[in-house]
Amino acid sequence: MTNRQQSDRLDPATVIRAGLDLLDEKGLDAVSTRAVADRLGVRINTVQWHVKTKARMLELMADAVLGEIPLTDLPAAPDERARELTRRYRRALLSHRDGAALVVGTYAAEPHTLRFAEALVEALLECGPGDREAAWTTWAVIYFTLGLTQEEQAVGQRPLGDILAGAISEAAYPSLHRVAGHLAPTSFDERFESGVAAILAGR
Repeated sequence: MTNRQQSDRLDPATVIRAGLDLLDEKGLDAVSTRAVADRLGVRINTVQWHVKTKARMLELMADAVLGEIPLTDLPAAPDERARELTRRYRRALLSHRDGAALVVGTYAAEPHTLRFAEALVEALLECGPGDREAAWTTWAVIYFTLGLTQEEQAVGQRPLGDILAGAISEAAYPSLHRVAGHLAPTSFDERFESGVAAILAGR
């Protein structure tokens, strides 16, 4: 079968779906155009026909993750709408292995990403700040969510308390030792809500 014939029986959505399946099974480091081609049983040129490069494929995968965020049935109050959108953003990232690492490493000016950004910026503009404040608050909320979620996914099965216990002694780092208990994996939900509330309150 020629590359063109193989390409004709695929489409970009199938390639991206295969990439996301590979991400969920093996993690971001295992995702490549060659690995996706192997998964689909086609030549690498066939995958590249649709996505060109690995970087482009990752952009489209990141956009597909954001495409899973529902933008309906949102609160009417803009403050709470912004919080709910951010909660849904985090849930979408957490629904895929290394989801935050995938998104943070891309700059996808793609339809799903732009629709989500539009909804969040619209909510923040309705809250009353000027254009610059709405834009910068959007970035602050997104960066905070990406960073916290990336930490949450990186910790995995090893409790953060165990990681810190071997590095933080009370004598050498009294302040860190004092608050270490509040950085346990079970606190991610609370840390997320607290951080988003602080960002939105300071806009």
